Amino acid sequence: MGDYVLRCLAGGELLEDHYTLACPNHPGFVRAEYTAAQLTVRKNLPGVFRFSDWLPVRGSVPTRSRPVTFQNRELCRELGLPNLWITFTGYYPECGCYVPTGSFKELEALPTIVRLKEAGGGTLVVASAGNTGRAFAQMSAEFGTHVVLVVPESSADKLWTAGYFDHSAIRLVTVRGDYTDAIKTADKICEAPGYFPEGGGKNIARRDGMGCVMLDAAVTIGKLPEYYFQAVGSGTGGIAAWEAAARLIGDGRFGSVFPELHLSQNLPFVPMVRAWNAGRNHILEEDMPDAQASINAVSAQVLTNRTPPYGICGGVYDAMRSCGGRMYAVENSDAASAAKIFSEAENGIDIDPAAAVAFASLISAAEEGSIRKNASILLNITGGGYQRVKKDCEIAQIGVYRTVDPGEVPAL
Repeated sequence: MGDYVLRCLAGGELLEDHYTLACPNHPGFVRAEYTAAQLTVRKNLPGVFRFSDWLPVRGSVPTRSRPVTFQNRELCRELGLPNLWITFTGYYPECGCYVPTGSFKELEALPTIVRLKEAGGGTLVVASAGNTGRAFAQMSAEFGTHVVLVVPESSADKLWTAGYFDHSAIRLVTVRGDYTDAIKTADKICEAPGYFPEGGGKNIARRDGMGCVMLDAAVTIGKLPEYYFQAVGSGTGGIAAWEAAARLIGDGRFGSVFPELHLSQNLPFVPMVRAWNAGRNHILEEDMPDAQASINAVSAQVLTNRTPPYGICGGVYDAMRSCGGRMYAVENSDAASAAKIFSEAENGIDIDPAAAVAFASLISAAEEGSIRKNASILLNITGGGYQRVKKDCEIAQIGVYRTVDPGEVPAL
C-alpha cells in the first residue's frame, strides 16, 4: 500500500518528512517514488484506492469514486478518430461512474484526506473556484474531516454535497474577489496553528490522485495513449498525467513513449497558452491583459488561476518540454458546441465547462489534422453528470460562514 520516498526535483535529494509539501532547500515540486515498480490494480479496494500502490497513503476510506475509461463509437466515427478513448470522472451510472460531486477533484480529495489523517490530522484549508471545494466538502461531510473552504463570492452556489450530511465540520468562507484572491486568503488562514494548506499542485496526494486518470486509461487500453487532451487552470492535471506516464513507462508493460500533452485554456484568459507559444518558461503580466475582465468572460471559471505552477521545477513547462504537444485557446462558443455534441452522444450527460473546453480542443485538432487520425487518443472528461446527480440524489447547499474582503482573515 503506497510505500514511497519523497525526492526534491530541483536538488535531487531525498526528504525525511514524508508529509511535506516542499523541499526546505530548493523551490519547485517534490515527487513520490514508490516501492512498487509495477502497478497492481487492487480491485478489492474501494474506488480510486484500487491504484493505492501509487498513492501516498497506507489506508483508504469507503468510496465508489474513480475514473472510468471507455469508447464511444459514435464519437469515434463522427470525429474520424477510431482509437479515441474517454476517461470520465463524474456521475454517470450507466458507465459505472459514481462520483457524487461530478468532478475529478474527488480523485485528489480522497487520498489527501487519508494522508492528512495518517499525518496526525488537523483542519484542512482549501482554496477553490468551485469543483475542488465541492469535492473536499463532500469528503468532509462523509468522513468528518474538518475543512475551511475559501472561494470567490461568485462561486458560493457551486458548494454543495450530494446526499444529506452534517456540515458542521465545514467552514465556507467567500471572498469578494477572484480565485487568486481566494488563494491568498487561504494562505493567511494557514498561518494559524492547527490549519494546514491542502497544497494545490505541491501536494503529491493531489497530483497522484489525478494521475489515476492516466493509470485507468493505460490499464483499460493496454498501453499508454499517444495523445492526451485536458483543459487546465493550474495545469496540475497535465503535470499529474506526465508523472503517471513516467511511472507506467518504468513499469515496462505499457510502452516507452510519453503521450503528447494537448492542454487547453478558455479564451480570453489564456496565460499559459501565451507563455508556451512564446517559448517562455514564465508567465508575464502581458499574458493576462485585463485579467479581471477576462476571468469574468470565460465559461469555465475553474480554469482561471493567475498563479499556476507553470515555470517551477517539475511544473507545466517541464511537463510540456518532456512530453511535447500543444496548447489551445478555446472560445466559449466552441466549448458550448462541444458540450452539446458530447451530451447527444452520451445519453444526455452534461459535462463540466472545463471538460467542454478540452473536448473542443480535440475537435479542433482533428479538423486541422494536427493529430494522427489512427493514433490512440485519451480525452480526459474532468467532470460531468451534474444534472443526473441532482436528479438521483438529495443536494444540500453549504451555508456561507463568513464573507471577507481580499486579504482579510476571518475569525474561525
